[in-house]
Amino acid sequence: MSSTPRTIVRVALGSLLAVAGLAHLTVARREFRAQVPELVPLEPDTTVVASGVAEIALGSALLASRRRRRDVGRLAAGFFAAVLPGNLSQWIHRRDALGLDTDNKRFARLFLQPVLIVAALWSTREPRR
Repeated sequence: MSSTPRTIVRVALGSLLAVAGLAHLTVARREFRAQVPELVPLEPDTTVVASGVAEIALGSALLASRRRRRDVGRLAAGFFAAVLPGNLSQWIHRRDALGLDTDNKRFARLFLQPVLIVAALWSTREPRR
């Protein structure tokens, strides 16, 4: 398989992460607080800011990294796994945010995380020859 599809997915993920990270720090900061589960020991706003910074860093690394691309993909996959409890908390506690204003939408959102994890790993590995 050509590396073009992997590149497209990697650039899309990197862009998505960078834009989401900027939104964490600016226009959607309040919305993202709804996803912070109670088990996180930090204040929700601190968690949102920290995750926003992490998203910007990961997104930038996905876009720019060449030598450590596979490692960056693993870090991004780990990040996507780490935010799953927040998505689960939003669904369980029926918190409306980010357009997720029904139980069905919040539940469907849970299934995006495994897709993001697989995409991060797949798009950053070397294609088979």
